[in-house]
Amino acid sequence: MRTIRRSGEFELEIKRSRFLCALSRADSEEQAREFVALRRKLHHDARHHCSAYVLDADGRTQRSNDDGEPAGTAGVPMLEVLRHNELTRVVAVVTRYFGGTLLGAGGLVRAYGGAVSAALEQVGLAELRPMRLVSTTVDYLVAGKLENDLRSHGFSVSDVDYSDRVRFVVEVPADDVEDFRHWLAEATGGAAEPVLGEVVHAEVPVRRP
Repeated sequence: MRTIRRSGEFELEIKRSRFLCALSRADSEEQAREFVALRRKLHHDARHHCSAYVLDADGRTQRSNDDGEPAGTAGVPMLEVLRHNELTRVVAVVTRYFGGTLLGAGGLVRAYGGAVSAALEQVGLAELRPMRLVSTTVDYLVAGKLENDLRSHGFSVSDVDYSDRVRFVVEVPADDVEDFRHWLAEATGGAAEPVLGEVVHAEVPVRRP
């Protein structure tokens, strides 16, 4: 799955109607609803504040709202854009200032979906890759060499704790944990034991063609 790299806005004007799309990250429905309420308050004089969001690590929570536009012409096309880009943990709100000209159902679908697509282009996307946190503790005599070996082999060291011994926390791709276990045993002559921790999601920028 993917998410947006940062929050942002994009404005699209069609036949004097302004479609202002705002994107933000959200880790819960409460955060998503709060963002919608914030946009509604910020643009209280606008006619519509249509929204869509996708949440959870696997994107299973999905909601959309047409906010007074004809059914299926606003929130649904917005949600489809998020789903097409395989996004999660993101909320989109498109605020419409009516320009006096009716756009028709097809025009509204293109406008709301297009506003979200353009906003995504502006903020950029990041792939969410599952990483297992693996910790290991070694003596100071081998800590320096191990840290150099970890970094030179491309492992991401997220934390180092210096106490009576040195504890490293390494982010390992979830599918590569067994390979890392063997590598660690070889690199330290069996002196370091891996301890498996939680799964987190590392972000890798998505480069568009």
